[in-house]
Amino acid sequence: MWASVLRTRHDDRAMPADLRAIFVRLYWDIAWFGIVAGSSQAFLGVYVARLGATPLQLGLLSAGPALVGLAFTLPVGHWLAARPVGRAVFWSAVWSRIHFLWWVFLPVLMDSQAQIWSYVALVLVMTVPGTLLAVGFNALYAAAVPLEWRAQVAGTRNALLALVYVVTSLVSGLILNHMPLTLGYQIIFAMGFVGAVMSTYQLWCLRHVTTAAIREPEKIRSSIGDLARPGDVRMMGLTLRTNVGLRAFTRGAHLLRLGVLRGSYGRIVAALFVFHFAQYLPLPVFPLFWVGHLHFSDWEIGLGTAAFHGMVLVGSLYMARLAHAWGNRKLTALGALLLSSYPLLTAFTPNLTVYIITSLLGGGAWAMVAGALGNYMLERAPEADRPAALAWYNLALNAAILSGSLLGSALAGWIGLVPALLVGALLRGLSGLAIWRWR
Repeated sequence: MWASVLRTRHDDRAMPADLRAIFVRLYWDIAWFGIVAGSSQAFLGVYVARLGATPLQLGLLSAGPALVGLAFTLPVGHWLAARPVGRAVFWSAVWSRIHFLWWVFLPVLMDSQAQIWSYVALVLVMTVPGTLLAVGFNALYAAAVPLEWRAQVAGTRNALLALVYVVTSLVSGLILNHMPLTLGYQIIFAMGFVGAVMSTYQLWCLRHVTTAAIREPEKIRSSIGDLARPGDVRMMGLTLRTNVGLRAFTRGAHLLRLGVLRGSYGRIVAALFVFHFAQYLPLPVFPLFWVGHLHFSDWEIGLGTAAFHGMVLVGSLYMARLAHAWGNRKLTALGALLLSSYPLLTAFTPNLTVYIITSLLGGGAWAMVAGALGNYMLERAPEADRPAALAWYNLALNAAILSGSLLGSALAGWIGLVPALLVGALLRGLSGLAIWRWR
């Protein structure tokens, strides 16, 4: 099975040499990015939890970037519309990822609380150019990969991302288990910085791409299917975030028209707001629960992380067949319902075995949502006004992340870790029912 995942699917069409060169760069980009996600990003939340971070401080690691997204996504899209996207993506990657270098040195320069607030501030600063990178890369991908090749390229990129992430998180856990705390995390953060540099080099090789080369109709007809969101700088590695229609923000001004939300599409955006709110509500609680309540080692946390994303990869192999049989709405709703099991089972996890089982179930559930949500949105968005419809969804997504992360951290402080996890599980289940019912 793994060989078939990594092997480019057989295609009777001859691939032009110029496209092959671009696709290879995109594959190397995602492989190096997988090292960033599986090391620095995956273990940042665990590290600050070990330093004594409060629920609020962990919540800010997700809420801060969401606030930046709300403030900057729309103006960034307008700015990108009139500029060469390839160069903009490269330079935004440089200015966002250069700050990974600071992550390496902070453990020996500051005390624990100063480190925690510095990481919160760095994530916030990195997200400003990171927002440009996220929107710009979405547009670059659409311009560089013709519509007829996107499924193949996205499938290969997603497989590489998951495989590299799984291996990197396991290696990172081993390193941290055999090294002193400070030195171990310096090595992990150095791995992330090297991965960021090499991924950015691949983007430099794509700097010639412009949206003038885009080979699709002006209307957005499909999700690009790519699970990576390279501008995100958040804890938990491959953040539970979809990458739907960000290139809509490069389609000109006047995107936020309220008329788009009239009728059934407004109800769908509301249901998905509730889902993403519930999705991020328990996120600041997980590292505190693993470290402070279960007393897991970094190796054990790495095993769970690898199990989760390994299951995402395995599940993604069957998503097209399931979507064809059930439809994207039902598959999204079922995935949201099953995701409620992750905080629910975590709240009652007694040992590593249950934690691994919980991670496998959560990974399978997220494979459903990630595989179906983008196409579900495109099916239900008004065909004549899809850029505006997707713009509203992305703003609702950022608002849900911001409010969910902050309320989740507040709940953990008010009622405790286990009750906060149970509230998150309940809201995730209710959001799945809302998606199922609200057509």
